[in-house]
Amino acid sequence: MASFMEMALAQARAARERGEVPIGCVIVRDGAVLAGAGNRTLADRDPTAHAELVAIRQAAAVLGTERLTECDLYVTLEPCAMCAGAIAFARIHRLYYGAADPKGGAVESGVRFFASATCHHRPEIYGGLAEAEASRLLKSFFGARR
Repeated sequence: MASFMEMALAQARAARERGEVPIGCVIVRDGAVLAGAGNRTLADRDPTAHAELVAIRQAAAVLGTERLTECDLYVTLEPCAMCAGAIAFARIHRLYYGAADPKGGAVESGVRFFASATCHHRPEIYGGLAEAEASRLLKSFFGARR
């Protein structure tokens, strides 16, 4: 059986095939995948359709609640400030991410959203899962566009 981060990487590859930035996410509760998504900003013409937000919306619909308190989120890239905010508002229990994002990340880079005194919920954070593969996907995607 594939790991949850491998499933997120598969979502990232699917996003790449659609011409989207290859970022993927899965949300898990009690060992079962509730939602999975890749970036959809181009397809949806929606700047907020990051993989994390699409997956959070799906998981909330599946559970019938906006609070995902017993859920873990796996994403291939360190979340941006918008996604970190959504993770906090959804009350995600654990955040697992692949590659760090020194330029746009907001978890352990940039604004460090969860360290802010105004952040009302802080998930447990685990970075660097499948970091090399996540980074390779992004570098090859942007390298082909230059």
